[in-house]
Amino acid sequence: MIYEPSDDSYLLQETLKKYLKNKSKNIKILDMGSGSGIQAISCKNLGFVNILTSDINLESLKHLKSFELKTIKSNLFSNVRGKLDLIIFNPPYLPEDKNEPRNSRINTTAGKKGYEIIIKFLKKARSHLTKKAQIILLFSSLSQPKIILKEAKKLGYNYSLLNKKKLFFEELFVYEFFINED
Repeated sequence: MIYEPSDDSYLLQETLKKYLKNKSKNIKILDMGSGSGIQAISCKNLGFVNILTSDINLESLKHLKSFELKTIKSNLFSNVRGKLDLIIFNPPYLPEDKNEPRNSRINTTAGKKGYEIIIKFLKKARSHLTKKAQIILLFSSLSQPKIILKEAKKLGYNYSLLNKKKLFFEELFVYEFFINED
């Protein structure tokens, strides 16, 4: 089952389009957990040429290849090689819900508390970032944002809120994370 674009995908896409306005078209971009490919396709449509998509879902990978996107099967960074200038990630970000069907949890559930995959991602991402790299990451008020941001600080990240959207049961946030080594 491919994660179909929803409010979170569209918020991230809108933010990404503004964010990329003045960026070099040659930057190395990774769309982690690409799903439907909405973010990678947006980058491609804006003229970016160095885009890698990754997902653990074989159905997603087949779908992404149909858009002539460079695609790898990877569980977070397990098969990602090299340094990147931008990593885009709309991760699973909800706390575990035992009533949710197992086959859809892989697209939505970030762990028991809703932030575990996000923290794991931030830890592993560090070794794949160029000096001036950024991460564009979406998560929810249900993901315990204070814990995510506190952990990010501990890992040496700086961050800024780029966009947010209030839904009736949660608020979505799009953050930029970066390492400031100056």
